[in-house]
Amino acid sequence: MELERQRGISVTSSVLQFDYEGFRINLLDTPGHEDFSEDTYRTLMAADSAVMLLDNRRGVEDRTRQLFAVCKRRRMPIFTFVNKCDRAGEDPLKLISDVEADLEINCYPVTWPIYRDGAFAGVYDRRRKRVEMFERGLDHGAKMTLAQSSELHDPSLIALLGEDAHHRLVQEIGLLDAAGHAFDHAALLTGDLSPVFFGSALTNFGVEPFLEEFLDLAPAPSPHESTKGVVEPTDPEFSGFVFKIQANMDPRHRDRIAFFRVCSGRYQPAMKVRHVRASREMKLANALTFMANERVASEDAVAGDIIGIHNHGQLQIGDTLTEGEPLAFRGIPYFAPELFRIARPRDPFRAKPLSKGLQELGEEGAIQVFASAHTNTLLLGAVGPLQFEIVAQRLATEYNVDAIYETANIATARWLTFPDDAVRRNFEREQAAALATDVDGNPVFLATNKYNLQVTMERWPKVGFHATREHGERLAHA
Repeated sequence: MELERQRGISVTSSVLQFDYEGFRINLLDTPGHEDFSEDTYRTLMAADSAVMLLDNRRGVEDRTRQLFAVCKRRRMPIFTFVNKCDRAGEDPLKLISDVEADLEINCYPVTWPIYRDGAFAGVYDRRRKRVEMFERGLDHGAKMTLAQSSELHDPSLIALLGEDAHHRLVQEIGLLDAAGHAFDHAALLTGDLSPVFFGSALTNFGVEPFLEEFLDLAPAPSPHESTKGVVEPTDPEFSGFVFKIQANMDPRHRDRIAFFRVCSGRYQPAMKVRHVRASREMKLANALTFMANERVASEDAVAGDIIGIHNHGQLQIGDTLTEGEPLAFRGIPYFAPELFRIARPRDPFRAKPLSKGLQELGEEGAIQVFASAHTNTLLLGAVGPLQFEIVAQRLATEYNVDAIYETANIATARWLTFPDDAVRRNFEREQAAALATDVDGNPVFLATNKYNLQVTMERWPKVGFHATREHGERLAHA
């Protein structure tokens, strides 16, 4: 997106599909900023393993801890890549120790950094017994680096590194072999051990050995839980779910794309599937695959692949499409927002475009949008303040809407469920001023402060107050 290039940060996840050494890799690149955590959580639901990217000077940051906890709960295999090794950073032994202590996961360094005269000289691959020498070029990693197979005590390696650098490398590898954790592939697959790699993404150094090991160690596409039981990737009937919707991704294509994770079966152009939530048949024509914002028509896709489906409002995040019996994949969450704004068009005649823009941005998960039942105004809910800035910029550039954003006297929101219609009617009559609906039409209670929420919950013990809900889920009744 243009605004991502302007700001120098990722504000939305992107999909890249590429072939490497006879394998097809679907890379889901997520925002690193905490204000866009919901997009990251949704994207993790479509992934089979994760790569934890660490800065060699900062190690484990708060944002890393949050995302790691999500991966850990899902028992997701986690690979670690220590980045920016071409500049001075933390001692690698200390960094590994800090990761293990901070995240409570065992680490096995697969590649290990080599330093010569205080400068980064390359990496040693412990599993393949190979050294890869680093040369800072002017092509930003466009060419592959030269790898040389070598035993640790090979005279040619001593000559290549120099005696001092070689002695230090031998000592460190010996310490890892004696005191470090042994490699355990089963522990990797359950998320209890993380293979660690060192390199420099900007110069493309250390990436090739990482990819080689990743293809050897990473799991195949995994089974997914559904309302009808476990769906295996080898099941013949096509199925999958929408985990992201993006409007106006490319200025040349003023469209909306639903990003779809294939869980089983095989996609074929113009195939017919069941749209489970809408309970109707749907034709999948002209699906796409992506290399960031570049797109090509998909002629074939299988379990693990990500395809893009042109969306004219019929698909929502969390929707399931299937060839077989009706089922639903679960687990893509909404979280109760903590910041709120009231949105009004500066020009009253732009109210309709504002409503349309917010509806579409709400459906794609860029922001949460609530319609107040009492004031007939649109409320924006966000996890972090940067979300408001991005939405305002997107409304201005994509929908030509200049809006006024005022702070709302709301502290938090809760989705509501009711045991029966009588309780619902009585609650709505008493709490009319605090009620709203989300983009899917679900009832929401807007609390002015935590005390107000607590008192209301105590007064209405039969009403369910929920801090999360799943996408596509209808919450009118418990």
